[in-house]
Amino acid sequence: MKVRTSLLALIVTAAAAHGQRRERARDIGIPLEGTPGPLDAITDVAGVEVGHRTLLSGSGRLVVGKGPVRTGVTAIFPRGRDSADPVFAAWFTMNGNGEMTGTTWVEESGFLWGPVAITNTHSVGVVRDAVIEWYVRKERLHRDEWSLPVVAETWDGGLNDINGFHVTKQDAWAALDSARGGPVVEGNVGGGTGMVCNQFKGGIGTASRRLETRDGGYTVGVLVQCNYGRRRPLRIAGVPVGQEITDLTPCREPCRGSRSGLPVAIPPDFGSIIIVVATDAPLLSHQLKRLAKRAALGVGRMGGLAGNSSGDIFIAFSTANPRASRDSGLAQVAMISNDQITPLFEATVQATEEAIINAMLAAQTMTGADDVTVYALPHDRLRETLRKYNRLNP
Repeated sequence: MKVRTSLLALIVTAAAAHGQRRERARDIGIPLEGTPGPLDAITDVAGVEVGHRTLLSGSGRLVVGKGPVRTGVTAIFPRGRDSADPVFAAWFTMNGNGEMTGTTWVEESGFLWGPVAITNTHSVGVVRDAVIEWYVRKERLHRDEWSLPVVAETWDGGLNDINGFHVTKQDAWAALDSARGGPVVEGNVGGGTGMVCNQFKGGIGTASRRLETRDGGYTVGVLVQCNYGRRRPLRIAGVPVGQEITDLTPCREPCRGSRSGLPVAIPPDFGSIIIVVATDAPLLSHQLKRLAKRAALGVGRMGGLAGNSSGDIFIAFSTANPRASRDSGLAQVAMISNDQITPLFEATVQATEEAIINAMLAAQTMTGADDVTVYALPHDRLRETLRKYNRLNP
């Protein structure tokens, strides 16, 4: 992961901290349902690769075009960055104040023809164009002659100089080129760098579920960029965390105590969540549409309300059925029956819930534009709250 830094020691320290693994939901002892894969990440679905480009520079007063900068790009490849083989896919929007490009063709064709990239609201265009150029430079378009990339966004304007257009095509290329399998860095990274979730620091989170052998033994992986929600409705494992931890709201430094309230800088109902669902189960596009919809239930478990100003947009894909879109004759595809799909729905709900929790647990307190500070969800107080409600695993 490459990080653009200033000379400020604070920023350098924060960037270095991104490489350190923070406690995740299961480390805390949060009681969660289902069995995760070995990485508890979207990359538990064989072939999936994830890359980040994180941009961190500047501090103090916002100067449009100069910073402070707290943003980036995240890229998810269904079959890895070396594959040009499309996957069956579908998308769903719970509330549509947001953007995910390329979805018209996903809907029409039933396939996802490249990576899913995620960035901030005002950088969608440059990232979309960069993905096309990346494919051209790698001579990947000799078969299709066109590209309609899927690029999604959430708004990071509370912490980031979003109107400074700091994300470049080189940054998008860096995210694409850095995509790998294995553990996924979470929190203040990539597209999630400047995001806020339930008025705590948000960002990138991931989780997975592995079905029982009797249900096919398939894997479902989820990656989220969470930037949504008010504090009060926040629930974790059914516990009203948002009503128990009412301080630590975003404020302008120097904060008085642990809060001063700053509704103008980061409106509490102004935000979004992008969710990417991957599976190795053989599902066709109409079934993947059903799977994508179930991610909404995972958001609901966390107290998400899909507010009027929220962009809640989800995409699901299956890595099964290789070369199905490339067959020039009668394509031979497999699909599980609808009677067997419910365990995959349950896995999607569970993994989405945990991915959001992991995003908040991995995120660290950040100070950005105009000295606005967004606090991380405190692990010790979360434990205390769960213990109070007898919801903490030993």
